[in-house]
Amino acid sequence: MSEPILTAIGKELSVRSARAAKTGEGVLDESTFNTIEVDRLFDAVNHASTIAGQATLYRSLAHPLSSVEAVTAKQDALKELDAKPDLRAQIEALVQHAATLEEEFYRLLFGTFVGTFGDSKGKMETGGYGHKTYRHGTELMLGLVKGAHSLPIPESPYLQARLETLKAFGSTRSHALMKGPAYVTERAIKTKAEKWLLTPAIKFRPTLFKPRVIVLLVMAMGLFLHYAPALGISRHAMPAIMVFLFPSFMLYGPLVGGFDRDSIIYPLRDGYRTSRDVQQAIEALGQIDELLSFHRYAKAFGSPTVLPSLLDSDRHAMILEGVRNPILGKGNAEYVPNDINLNRARITFITGPNGGGKTAFCKTIAQAQLLAQIGCYVPAERAQLSVADRIFYQVPESNSLTDREGRFGTELQRTKAIFFASSPRSLVILDELAEGTTYQEKLEISHTILGGFHQVGNNTILVTHNYELAEQFQKRDIGLYRQAEFVHGAPTHRLVDGISRISHAHKVAQRIGFSKEDIEKHLVERGYSADDRSTSEEDATGST
Repeated sequence: MSEPILTAIGKELSVRSARAAKTGEGVLDESTFNTIEVDRLFDAVNHASTIAGQATLYRSLAHPLSSVEAVTAKQDALKELDAKPDLRAQIEALVQHAATLEEEFYRLLFGTFVGTFGDSKGKMETGGYGHKTYRHGTELMLGLVKGAHSLPIPESPYLQARLETLKAFGSTRSHALMKGPAYVTERAIKTKAEKWLLTPAIKFRPTLFKPRVIVLLVMAMGLFLHYAPALGISRHAMPAIMVFLFPSFMLYGPLVGGFDRDSIIYPLRDGYRTSRDVQQAIEALGQIDELLSFHRYAKAFGSPTVLPSLLDSDRHAMILEGVRNPILGKGNAEYVPNDINLNRARITFITGPNGGGKTAFCKTIAQAQLLAQIGCYVPAERAQLSVADRIFYQVPESNSLTDREGRFGTELQRTKAIFFASSPRSLVILDELAEGTTYQEKLEISHTILGGFHQVGNNTILVTHNYELAEQFQKRDIGLYRQAEFVHGAPTHRLVDGISRISHAHKVAQRIGFSKEDIEKHLVERGYSADDRSTSEEDATGST
């Protein structure tokens, strides 16, 4: 369960505090979250105006929806915003106004007010006693209520519910206290409706300028000056007495401001911070802004985007036509789109030389699935898919010094966790299998693992150089086979039918400057003898 949005934002105004679930407990686990680069995906999609909107978007990416109904509700809201530009403009105006006041509201909730002579440090410490921050911060919440009431009623239930939440805040105790007046009684701070007519109370005004207090002080001084001669104080002594009394007027700010801050503003803000009504209103603001962010992302992408057609299926299904990577394809007209149809495939083999775009394409599939499951547009010409209960992406993992299983065992533990947590509705992407063992064992274990996934019935995609493994399944007429296309030795970044049996490892070595020629040149330059090199070559080939 995600933590409340105000807790997530906190003193640091963090929008990236959400964490993915443990393996098997949510749609996305932490390893997959990191592997498919969700932070970069957030940066690409994020067009939210408010801190709440950004935090909501990041949390959605960490905890995507798992039901068709929930995703459809957000899609319907997006369709209405797209079809009704006037409604969208009015909602955008509400959100933009909130964005100008939002940071001051969080400063009210989490900040420290250091007084007239205090030294503020950081954005969450401010001079004064909090009166200005209180006025501007509460204006955010009051403005949300007022703005929501001024909007026409949307047709989509999702938008309706969020605006109703903002309107409903206007009937809460927190709203009444923010709107004022608030009364400080002997036992508590009360709203006007809560205060009994004859109950002694101090009426709180969020300003250091207190007319009644100042009038009382001036009257007291006037009475003192008037009756001073009757008290035996000579006129000649009055200047000295005034010099003595003047510093006492300097205490007005610390006394009045300190009382307001410690006895009224801090208790009020503590109540707002823990108020379920305030939490729900900020949640609603964030969710509305998230929708606007999706809309802006689609417009800014520069290539076709669509809201996927959702399939209510007991097995994972996906058809993508003209799909581009949500990160790399943004604003890049030259990005090469691809098609994929995973329906009825169950196991898909992606083969081809290094540098052909296999990994980028598989990340595109995972990221497109993730975007679909937060209700967002997918960068494709056509998209049809089911909602996955789990999205897994495994890459070879290095073991630590304390890991007794070694590289092979570490990776196998990850594969085991994925296998036991997956179901027919899952999308599983594996970047190689059974690394860190002999070739024959790798082939046998990989075959067994893939056979297990095939029986589960989910969509499993394997990125591999092991064409023999792919051919074993092809002979049994199991699976879908795609390879990275190369023309005249150069990648086209398209996936075509078939199994690749070639490798460009030597070209990669040349590109990074670690080919056989580079090694020979280094040995010559360092003065290593030819005998040493010959011996090394013999050892490497097993010659005597």
